[in-house]
Amino acid sequence: MNRMRWKLLSAQLLERKSALIALIVLGLLGLAALAAPFVPFDPNKINLGERLFPPDSRHWLGTDDNGRDYFARALYGARVSLSVGVLAMIVSVVIGTTVGAISGYFGGRTDSLIMRSIDILMSIPSFFLMLILNAYLKPNIFTIVLIIGLLSWMSLSRIVRAETISVKEREYVLHAKVSGQSPLRIIVRHIIPSIVPTIIVAATVNVAGVIMMESALSFLGLGIRPPHASWGSMLNTAKGYIGENPIMALVPGMLILTTVLCFNYLGDVFRAAFEPKTNRR
Repeated sequence: MNRMRWKLLSAQLLERKSALIALIVLGLLGLAALAAPFVPFDPNKINLGERLFPPDSRHWLGTDDNGRDYFARALYGARVSLSVGVLAMIVSVVIGTTVGAISGYFGGRTDSLIMRSIDILMSIPSFFLMLILNAYLKPNIFTIVLIIGLLSWMSLSRIVRAETISVKEREYVLHAKVSGQSPLRIIVRHIIPSIVPTIIVAATVNVAGVIMMESALSFLGLGIRPPHASWGSMLNTAKGYIGENPIMALVPGMLILTTVLCFNYLGDVFRAAFEPKTNRR
């Protein structure tokens, strides 16, 4: 069944050229982020004699309000924004999958207690909690990853729970129970591998949401702090120079928009491939 799903995903990517474009764009952004150290400019070096320069052959995207090369800052910002997105997604997936699988497998009071706790957490605005936690913790990339990851796993856990309830009634899981395998072994060896496609779909969409969260925090001055750059912090700086140098806002804004759209579109393609029943409706 899983092989068929992956074959269907390949067919979806070949059929939808725009999906391939989204995948290529994300790949190029990732490569550009990795290549950032090869740019011949220090993204944090201030040169007030070159502040707000327009794009030219030396500074491809011009310079910012402190004379720093904007192309270099955009690439280093990509490293931060994409790293936060991927790492926070991993934290979210690990927690959400663990909680959802335990809740769905054991059921009963365990399931009820976990689900009611998740309902309470989901009733509290996540962004509000992020602001509170960020105010008390030292602001850096690891703190932001931890905060966003800890506050974005609830919806994924509900999805995993529903899938686990379905999978645990299948014959190979029932056989594993009868053979005396421990619940941990059954969850890790039999249930989670069966729901990996669903987890991938949720994780792909989650990355886009995490990047938006990080950008919003940095835009409000509560995320990555100067002189380090992220796309959100670049937007925060650019808001005071939109009339004087609009490219300062256009570049990070377009990068955020493009990245989020690509991840969302790939999530739709994965959903169509891994959940083919939705195509029949």
